[in-house]
Amino acid sequence: MKGWTDVQELLGRITRLDPQASQALRVIACFDELSIGGVNTRGLLAAAASLSGCVAGFHSERPQRCMRVTPRGELATTDLGTGRIQADAGGGLQVWLERDGEPEANDTIILERLSLTVRLRHSRGPRDIDARRHLSLVVDHEIPVEDRHVACAALGLSPGTYYRVAAAPLFAIWTEHPSAPEDVVATRYGPMHVLVLPASTQTLMAGPCGIGVATAVDQLHHSFRTALLALRLCDPPDTPVVCADEYAGLIDLLADARIDTHQPDVDLVDRVAEHPWGLPTLDVVIRSTSARQAARLAGVHHSTMQTRVEALIDDLGFDPSDGYGRVRAGIAYLSWRLRRSRVLELPASERPARRA
Repeated sequence: MKGWTDVQELLGRITRLDPQASQALRVIACFDELSIGGVNTRGLLAAAASLSGCVAGFHSERPQRCMRVTPRGELATTDLGTGRIQADAGGGLQVWLERDGEPEANDTIILERLSLTVRLRHSRGPRDIDARRHLSLVVDHEIPVEDRHVACAALGLSPGTYYRVAAAPLFAIWTEHPSAPEDVVATRYGPMHVLVLPASTQTLMAGPCGIGVATAVDQLHHSFRTALLALRLCDPPDTPVVCADEYAGLIDLLADARIDTHQPDVDLVDRVAEHPWGLPTLDVVIRSTSARQAARLAGVHHSTMQTRVEALIDDLGFDPSDGYGRVRAGIAYLSWRLRRSRVLELPASERPARRA
């Protein structure tokens, strides 16, 4: 079998020629990446469920254990479906996909890779040497801080040292994989590949991928939330990786805000978006300290920028280039982008197709 880098190179060459084959190779790449990372059984099932769009299951004879995971990375609580495609992973291990009706095009390759990685996972020797299962505790703010300290120690994370959390969907493309604690963690957006990296990390050879703010171990749950926001601000292929530092304190405010927070300013950005130059202009105005600097960044004459800023003021009802207006506009613009983010949707050309 080809190595990880070879598989990634193949993906780029095959995507335009055969979307179906490209998806199969992406399944292989995904499970190779998870196998390299040594993720736990639940993470492997979450990957299979996410890629197939149906519940994935696992059964072990010794010790007796059964687990079923939904495409959102949650443990399945419903009764076992009548339709099931299964595979023997050896050593008393069984894996399956629960799908009523005809199997979809990539079910076979997903099940094959799930079977292989589960077999590797359960033949590694003593399970207690694998501390990666603690990562989901480290990034969960509802876990007591004492328990998070224990999990951090198991991961080799030092108190007083700053780290960053990175998050990527399971279909992300990795061209270089860092050595770091990692696992698949369930989130409200589905299962995510999560890593804990040194604070000096500003980018990764991956996409799409979000990198959170640097925090001490007690606040890694906050870094995780900012990493998810940064991920949703990615715009591949132009911006495959976003670091939360790019948006300074704005992303911290958004990470700590309630999901259902009322934000009337966000609706005003819809008016700005009606102009062909609206959103790019709003972006450079927020990033700039003057109209002249904004004009240089946008590549337009100063007088043109001034006219556009006046139009923005009319649309928004406040000046986005001055004082608190810039902060207000920044929060509104980022919130608008988050609401409309589609980075977590697998491209249509990469989704498994049904057999005719």
